Amino acid sequence: MLNGNKEDVGKKINRKFNGERLKSARKYRGKTIKDLAEDIGVSKQAISQFENGKSTPLFETLIKIVDKLKFPREYFYEKDKVNIQLGNTYFRALSKLTKKEENIQKEKTKFIGKIFNFLNEYIEFPELNLPDFEEDMEIEDMAMGLRDYWKLGEEPIKDMVYLLEKNGIIITSMNTNTDTIDAYSQQQNINGVKRFIVVLGNDKYSAVRRQFSLAHELGHIIMHDGFLDIEDLTREEIRNMENEAHAFASAFLLPKNGFTRDASMYPTDLNYYKQLKKKWRTSISAMLVRANHLEILTNSSYQVAMKKMSKLGWRKREPLDDTLIMSKPTVLNRAVDILIDNDILDIKGILSEMSNMGLTLSPEEIENLLGLKKGKLKINESIDSKVIKMSIKNTEQFSYK
Repeated sequence: MLNGNKEDVGKKINRKFNGERLKSARKYRGKTIKDLAEDIGVSKQAISQFENGKSTPLFETLIKIVDKLKFPREYFYEKDKVNIQLGNTYFRALSKLTKKEENIQKEKTKFIGKIFNFLNEYIEFPELNLPDFEEDMEIEDMAMGLRDYWKLGEEPIKDMVYLLEKNGIIITSMNTNTDTIDAYSQQQNINGVKRFIVVLGNDKYSAVRRQFSLAHELGHIIMHDGFLDIEDLTREEIRNMENEAHAFASAFLLPKNGFTRDASMYPTDLNYYKQLKKKWRTSISAMLVRANHLEILTNSSYQVAMKKMSKLGWRKREPLDDTLIMSKPTVLNRAVDILIDNDILDIKGILSEMSNMGLTLSPEEIENLLGLKKGKLKINESIDSKVIKMSIKNTEQFSYK
């Protein structure tokens, strides 16, 4: 038995080192080639050669790489078995992010797509359900058109997370380890199938802020080319795209006719907007902007209202921010539950099958990427060893819709 284990380890180590995996892991941890070289005591040229497949790290160097990047050793010897084409990543705070921070989030989102692809082998997720609009269509018309397409009428949207997940958009919330990210979205073509992934920061949110962030990302998804080369755009062009997504979010969350009927009753009363906040699940600040845009508030009345907001301290934290319940993504979490609860795969099986698909990751990494509860994928050996393993004879495919 011992000899067999040694042979298995030998087979893994003797496989070709995957330099692309090293490059991905390095970016994932926010390290430059220089950073990693200094961390493990080799030259920058050596790291470059490892990543380009021109040389293979010695075993001692490999162990240092594993230790510094916190990726399993096996990960660096695997090949990708899923074809993912990455489109643009739209960051709401694009101008505030460093290139390093952008790369970290892009790599993490790529991993989310790979894990989704694994789960999709077992779970039937909601299909992407988005209309096609003409490029020259007005933003107001697009927002109302999408409401009509999803049969929302002009009623308030109580839960943007549920709405987007129901219509096939993949959402997760995770620690982004930066204060400059509310949310971002990315288009991926996974094995030729179009998918949209939205990542929410889970460390500094309020319910209404999350609502607006999701509506903003939805605006990018609806209006902007997922594979447009952002690197060729000027800062002004990028800013215009952000403004368009912002305008879409406002029009989508606060439809013209429905919101006008409400806001017109007491358009300058901030306490009235507190009540509207409960109904429309949108910030007072955003409602004032919308009211001004719809000419419910004159420019001078809008300026007065915003000055009152500042005086009351509402520009930093509004009333009800700490009382309205914030929705959380559920589909990816539920997909994992379905596999485990229905004895399709246990935790060990999930990790093992992911490895078989060329995606060996630590349980903690998967938990963070999918927004799972910490420790959800922890294997309790003392309990597992006492469980008699049983399985069902005929396994049907489970769906989550």
